[in-house]
This record gives sequence, structure tokens and C-alpha cells, in this order.
Amino acid sequence: MSSNKLTVHTAASLSVTEYIARLWKYRTLITTFARRDLKIKYAQTFLGIVWVLFAPFPSVIIFTFFFGTLIKVDTGRLPYPVFALTGMIGWVYFTNLTASVGSSMIDAENIIKKIYFPKLILALSKVLTNGADFLISFAVILVVMLAFGVTPTWTIVFFPLFLVLNIICGMAIGLWVAALTIRYRDLQHIAPQLINFCIWLTPVFYPTTVLPDRLSYVMYANPMALVISGYRYTLSGGEVPSQHYLISIIPLFVLFITGVIYFCKVEDDAAEYI
Repeated sequence: MSSNKLTVHTAASLSVTEYIARLWKYRTLITTFARRDLKIKYAQTFLGIVWVLFAPFPSVIIFTFFFGTLIKVDTGRLPYPVFALTGMIGWVYFTNLTASVGSSMIDAENIIKKIYFPKLILALSKVLTNGADFLISFAVILVVMLAFGVTPTWTIVFFPLFLVLNIICGMAIGLWVAALTIRYRDLQHIAPQLINFCIWLTPVFYPTTVLPDRLSYVMYANPMALVISGYRYTLSGGEVPSQHYLISIIPLFVLFITGVIYFCKVEDDAAEYI
């Protein structure tokens, strides 16, 4: 007499290769979710695109007045507005990606309870969704650079490298927030405030030269400082990022890898706790 047994494999019980194979099987959902988010954001709306185009400018104008006019920080051969915008493009992508990945599980509550799919797909779709805004901002920066007489050099070929680091920074924190907010909802409100504060520890609006040598470790330990310095170098052919920034790479990848592992470990609890 034979009996049929139903075997259920949770994400936590799968090996790395098995989980990657499952991601590949459901890969079309990444673009499906991204298109859905973009449609909600941009369909039948003009303000959404306008906001992406002009959102960085109020902050750039304010800081141009303080850092570029009053304090007159040294930004090398870069006009201050170009200097600030090349910092903003990386920081805005980082904060938006962190926030959207961090809330991805909560936002997809209805879908999670109805169908099965690897929940990491939700986070990956946010890379594409926010990537669309990034491309628009990138085009704006190129226009502003040309308006100020700054033309990209051959170093732009290294831009994708720093873009990947930018994505990893956002995913590393966003995945931890998404996994922890399954049980601790308050974290989705606290995390953005802490991240916004970190802009003052990142050379978005000021050059690294304004910090005294004894505080330089704060900058070199910040992977987003490396990303922004890399953007400025690749877009304008400016100063090569210091090799001391490499000390931030190892902690970043540890945070990212452990974030992926923990996210996959708890994703099966999402339908129960959300």
C-alpha cells in the first residue's frame, strides 16, 4: 500500500543553489512588480516625473548658498552645483532604495498572503523601480554639467562599478530593515530618520577636506562616501578616491551577505506576522 507525501521546502531549508534556482524560476516577477510600481507612480501623472527631475534642486540651491557662497568650500575644478548634484544622485538613490526595500514586505502584504514566491524578488524589483528615477536624475546631472562647462571624461567607464556599490549599500540596510519589520513594525519609521541623519557624515554637500585628519576614519568607514567620491571621479575626471576607503568594503559586504541570509531565513514567517 503506497502513500503520497507532500514535502514543503521553506526558504530557510534550501541551499544557496536551490534558492538561486527558485529565484530564477520566478525571475519574471521582478520586472512585473517593477512595472506595477512604476505604473502606480507615473501613470496619468505629470507631477511624478517633474518631482524626480527637480526634487534635488531645492537642497542644492540652499547648500550652494551656504557652502558655495558663504563658506566657499574648495571643490577643486568642479562648480559647486555640479559638485552637490553628483553627491545627491548617489545619496537619493541610496535612501530611496533603502526605504522601499525596507517596506517591501509590509507593502506587499496582500500578495504575500495569497501566492508563494521567493520574497527576495520584492527587494530586487525595488532596484529597478528606483533605478528608473536614477536614470532620470543622471540625465539631469549631465545637462547641468554641460551647462557649467564640465564634460565627462574616459573615467566614466568606471561609473557602473560605483553604481553597483550604491545598490549594495541600499540593499544591505534595506534587507535588514525588511526582515526585522516583520515583527518590529516601529523600525520602518525609525530607520529612515537615522539614515537621513547620516547625510551629515557623508560628503554629499561638502568635500572630505573640511574634516580634520583625526576624524577622517569616519569618512573612510562610510561606504556611501566611497560611492559619492567615485561618482565625482568617474563623471568629471576629478580626484581619484582614496585607497583608505577600501576599509569600508569588507563591512559593507558582510552586512549585505548576512542581510540576505537573515532575510531568507525569516521570509517564510511573513504571511503569519504581517
